[in-house]
Amino acid sequence: MFTMNCPHNIYIHVPFCMSKCNYCAFYSFACSSPDWQKYTDDITSELCFWAEKLGRVSVPTIFLGGGTPSLMPVKTFAAILDCINTNFNVDTDCEITLESNPGTLNTDKLIGFQSAGMNRLSVGVQSLNDDELQFLGRKHSVSDAVKLLTSAQNMGLRVSADFIYGLPNQNVKSVSDLCDAVNKLGLKHVSMYELTIEKNTPLGKMNLQMPNNETMAQMYMTISDKLTLPKYEVSNYAVDTEHCKHNENIWNGEAYIGVGRGAAGRPFIDGVWYDTMGDFKRFEKISDDTRNIEKIITGMRTCKGVMLSDGIAKQINFDWIKNHDDLIIQSDNYLRATNSGMLMLDNIMLDLIK
Repeated sequence: MFTMNCPHNIYIHVPFCMSKCNYCAFYSFACSSPDWQKYTDDITSELCFWAEKLGRVSVPTIFLGGGTPSLMPVKTFAAILDCINTNFNVDTDCEITLESNPGTLNTDKLIGFQSAGMNRLSVGVQSLNDDELQFLGRKHSVSDAVKLLTSAQNMGLRVSADFIYGLPNQNVKSVSDLCDAVNKLGLKHVSMYELTIEKNTPLGKMNLQMPNNETMAQMYMTISDKLTLPKYEVSNYAVDTEHCKHNENIWNGEAYIGVGRGAAGRPFIDGVWYDTMGDFKRFEKISDDTRNIEKIITGMRTCKGVMLSDGIAKQINFDWIKNHDDLIIQSDNYLRATNSGMLMLDNIMLDLIK
């Protein structure tokens, strides 16, 4: 048994959905009646495997993503958390997030999840326009979404909502109107994702006329200007106390295990980083250089940036930065992107990393 004391965050993938959305390329599939007992057995078996590999490490965060985790019975959720508590040292202030879709939770079920240990709810709203929801293939209405957000807020849960912008029919004004409507919801955490068209999705098979790059850039800047919540990552906005701790830990390069089919992980075992590649039994060692490059890529997405440890600094092209201080700023031993740099992070990485 390995007994490294490094904390490990836990991500658990729930692949089941009522139906596949028109834009979704994630590992998920529509299933009207999943075998939840088999799913529970599989997940708890994986968790026991990790407990044997890692020892009784501490767990700062637990995140159930999908798919649609809110479809699971409360007893399934409770059994998974009970297994984690039995095999690991769960922090007393552990952030436990459940991703959800409107229409899959009523008040009683929401109370059940909260009683079992869930303290943060992430809601896939995606749009506050019913026609756009239909285009995206969502099965809920705006009213359904608002009701769920309101119920969760009234219960004292930490609540986040996801939205998608950059649809074929959108312009800068429509995104500005979306921000005005989001502001009225009283949320403390919001994620705003640009619509990405993937080839093998229903949207990918349509000949869609998408907004051009200049318009998309204007939309992105409009979101930053119009939302009352401050940006803390390229797509995430929240008050300081409501950042998603799980995502921040991952962006900062902390260790995490991925549990369930389709869940990748970066466990740190006996002083070595591993990539589990979506299959917990398939281990591949990662060199320190490779892991540091990953930390740069994820850390630079945050407004705080990436801390310049010796390992990180070794991978940075500082000569390039000297000539591009409009895109990258170095201060307080951190490297971060400017607002202009945030617009072109993918391109910047090609030059920033040696």
